[in-house]
Amino acid sequence: MEFSLLNDEPVTGPEADLLGTGRAARELAKLLHDSRRQTPFTLAVDAGWGMGKSSLMRLVDAELRQGYQDVETVWYNAWTSTGADALEGLIKSVLMRFDRRVLQRALNRLSERRTLITALRATLTVALAPFGVAGLVDRFWQALSVDATARNAMRGALHALATEWAEAAPHEPRRLLVVFVDDLDRCSEETVLAVCEAVKVYLDVPGLAFVIGCDRSALGSSGLLRDLGPAGSAFMEKVFQTSYRLPVPGGDGIEGYVRSCAERSGLRELLDDDLVKLIADRSARNPRRIKRLINGFGLECSLNPVWAQFKPESVIRTLLLQHLYPDFYRLLVIGDGTYEHAAREFLEYRVARRVLSQWAHVDPEAWQVTVESVTGHGLAEPHPEDREGWEAVLARLEEDLPTEFPVLARDQNFVHLVDEWMRLPETDELVKQLQEGGAVPVTAIRADEEPQVQVQTAQGDEEYDGIRVLWVDDVPAGNTSYVHRLEQQGADVLLAEDAYTAERILGTHAIDLLISDIARGHDRDAGLTALARWRERRDFEGPAVFFTGRITPAREQRCRELGAGIAVGPTGLFRHIDGAVADIRRARS
Repeated sequence: MEFSLLNDEPVTGPEADLLGTGRAARELAKLLHDSRRQTPFTLAVDAGWGMGKSSLMRLVDAELRQGYQDVETVWYNAWTSTGADALEGLIKSVLMRFDRRVLQRALNRLSERRTLITALRATLTVALAPFGVAGLVDRFWQALSVDATARNAMRGALHALATEWAEAAPHEPRRLLVVFVDDLDRCSEETVLAVCEAVKVYLDVPGLAFVIGCDRSALGSSGLLRDLGPAGSAFMEKVFQTSYRLPVPGGDGIEGYVRSCAERSGLRELLDDDLVKLIADRSARNPRRIKRLINGFGLECSLNPVWAQFKPESVIRTLLLQHLYPDFYRLLVIGDGTYEHAAREFLEYRVARRVLSQWAHVDPEAWQVTVESVTGHGLAEPHPEDREGWEAVLARLEEDLPTEFPVLARDQNFVHLVDEWMRLPETDELVKQLQEGGAVPVTAIRADEEPQVQVQTAQGDEEYDGIRVLWVDDVPAGNTSYVHRLEQQGADVLLAEDAYTAERILGTHAIDLLISDIARGHDRDAGLTALARWRERRDFEGPAVFFTGRITPAREQRCRELGAGIAVGPTGLFRHIDGAVADIRRARS
């Protein structure tokens, strides 16, 4: 089977419009054209990351260029500029669309003005030279950006220039220049403000309409611009006269989109209707997430040789778990040797949950599964006649299960996916490979991953300088990268594989922070028990974090009692570490 990658380029023509965006594009193009008497104005195309803003704007652009002779368009990608450069870049992009003769006359007017400073007049002494449009634009910008006095004259000059262009014969009543600005919500605060300054202060002139693609919520008071004062927030509200909120694609439309993407990538025959619906729903009906998900499948099946020993259906369903339910997948892959693998444990819990929460007759097979699930977690076997006590048994069972299980049990898509996956004859071997690291995906793309605004941090390389950490884990090899990161940033990390070694270190070294596993060997609570003993004897009274593959309500409660944090992944781990280090530094100061 041959796979091919899907590109992430926006739709530019009706042949690639798989979600029916063309109708909205035609209506918006007509609205822009019919509103040209009302220029200047700004329309926001409002939608979240990956929901098709750029595609809609490209289709509007195509409609305008093909259907309206009195309309010009220009594109400006705010992501390509930084800070003050964005203001210059946007203004120059607009000027480049004006006629050469109009630009030449504007420069002539500037050269004749007696109120401009001498340096400005000197700049324009060669304005009458036969420059091309690019040269004229550069001259215009140089003339009006030399200092504050010149900049004060810029808006008037642009107003006159744009009015002359828009009202030039034979176009009646006036020409329209539509400026598309994309990816504004991905820029830094400085760039956003520079673009908005260009739009509202300098380019708020006749004949210009701006169509800005952005997530309005990301530019709000609780988003990227949260530090703006009241005056700044009021200015931002004035930038956008109106917004078009791009709707989430409907069920049939987005499922058809999944099928089309799968067809183009070579995966169509591997996805039944249930999997198509699952991909659509769990990707939040987001076209970009769907493409990334399907590309991830293709890359895995093509590049990871381990998958070659498994059937495509097994691979697809495994990767669906990884992309759509990453927390469960992490639980499945990590394991801890003291429980069955997470998928089987979940299905047994679901049977037990159904049995223990109902009063109807229970078949012997379901009862046996329930008993094994309950006793497998160290609880007393429920009495078949004591139905009033079944709910209490279920509550105690859920205290010892991963916190995600009750929520996942109500997710029918997840239940169906896991149930079908577990019916495949090679699933146990596949799980074994996953847990041993032999089938770890080569792709790291999460279906729910979104780009973040690029911001430089102020943290230095010595963030943990002077902090001594004791890391206790019976399998230390799994923590090597995290230990290296701590040491790179200045921490002194001591390692112990058991409580005995850890106690010797605690007796001879001043430890600032304890990081520990929980289960060791067949002891499911070894780390918790050790910390409780050290707290009681005052061997260690500082901050502690348990780094584990499994968080349960019982473990969370025990951690609260011990004054410790608990984390399952590196993000949560280092969030706890950063908080602990901040507390340590405050205490020292």
